[in-house]
Amino acid sequence: MDKYYSYTDFLKAVGQSKKVDEAEKLLNEIYLDLFLNRIQRMHREEQLMVLIDRTLDERDEKAFHLYASELEALHKVASE
Repeated sequence: MDKYYSYTDFLKAVGQSKKVDEAEKLLNEIYLDLFLNRIQRMHREEQLMVLIDRTLDERDEKAFHLYASELEALHKVASE
């Protein structure tokens, strides 16, 4: 789902006066992609919190470390 959007490509699209619609479409696509990534990350964080709670109840240390590591990685990606 992660796409790479070149600032240069965006400027080219904006710079072409007859293709303003293309620049708007590109910008809308970028915002939509960011929004969907955020929703997906939030959903996975919620899933991980439930799994972490379950592993604590079951005293499964190995699974706890696995889920906690994934949650930490998600937080690092979000803060970048």
